[in-house]
Amino acid sequence: MKITDLNLTNANGRPFKATIYQQRPNEMLRQPDRPLMLVIPGGSFNHFSVRESEPVALAYAARGFNCAILWYNLVQDEGMVYPDAALSGLQLLTYLRQHHAEYNLDPHRTAVIGFSAGGHVAAMMNSFAQNQQYQEKYQLDPNQCQPEATILGYPLIDIEEIGFELDEQQEASLPSDDFIRDASLGVTPQTPPTFIFQAWDDPVVLIDNGLKYAQALREHNVPAEVHLFDRGGHGFSLAQSELVQTDKPWQDNPHAAHWFELSIEWLQRVFV
Repeated sequence: MKITDLNLTNANGRPFKATIYQQRPNEMLRQPDRPLMLVIPGGSFNHFSVRESEPVALAYAARGFNCAILWYNLVQDEGMVYPDAALSGLQLLTYLRQHHAEYNLDPHRTAVIGFSAGGHVAAMMNSFAQNQQYQEKYQLDPNQCQPEATILGYPLIDIEEIGFELDEQQEASLPSDDFIRDASLGVTPQTPPTFIFQAWDDPVVLIDNGLKYAQALREHNVPAEVHLFDRGGHGFSLAQSELVQTDKPWQDNPHAAHWFELSIEWLQRVFV
């Protein structure tokens, strides 16, 4: 596997980083160009969850994807989280499509997966790509910057629907614009097919988030698949034993771990 670190600049002039995981090309394969999975880890906008970044990229790489991890701007970085976090994701997807031959990618089979706060970034990427105001201001072409599929893992959708109070630094760095605070407001009939998974007992990002986004998808006739597991809490990632933190044994959850294989089956249908 070839691992490449990228330094790019988004449409707002802000630099950001990404890491690419590329399987060595094999001309003997029937389909040498691989689908892309763009991974956006969570971390409350103040850090990146290690468990939701490289392990997820490697899991999808093992199932035939070339992968990228987006390292978006956080609250402690200079400036605001938005619009740059979403603009960086859109720029990364555009860049990888434009350089698909270099990275052995099929530019017509691209997916984004976002966890928790990263789920908000993933959802806002689609909102910006379909919003005329942002299209004009940042020269966004949805044919270039929007994925064919979106996966949202216990996603933050509405900043008002969380199970704790934001601290002053977080609140000051997040937008006051309702369109950005509530990602469900950006859903349109052109929003990509979406797969959502979450635990019913999530105490951090309440299930109202996933349900609210699912309702918006339904109202706009966007194909979707939603899995609500009875238990799992928040931040269970792949829910595998090797990714369990020492003080959080509940993260080993074979039942909730089914979301990964379900997502593979769903993507195979979306990418037909």
